[in-house]
Amino acid sequence: MSDDFNMSMRKFLKQVGVTSQQAIEDALRGTDSDGKSFKVKAVVTIEELGMVHEVSGEISGRG
Repeated sequence: MSDDFNMSMRKFLKQVGVTSQQAIEDALRGTDSDGKSFKVKAVVTIEELGMVHEVSGEISGRG
């Protein structure tokens, strides 16, 4: 893969990570999440390639 491709992919994935963390923190703000766990799923799609990639996990609440 080309350097331009790698840079654009890294930039996209960084944006996904940063904005997702902000959205999760916003969702948890003001809730009683201490000691609780939340199931989480992220989905990345590239429609033109028919690609769907899902990552599932668990996030522990603040505490």
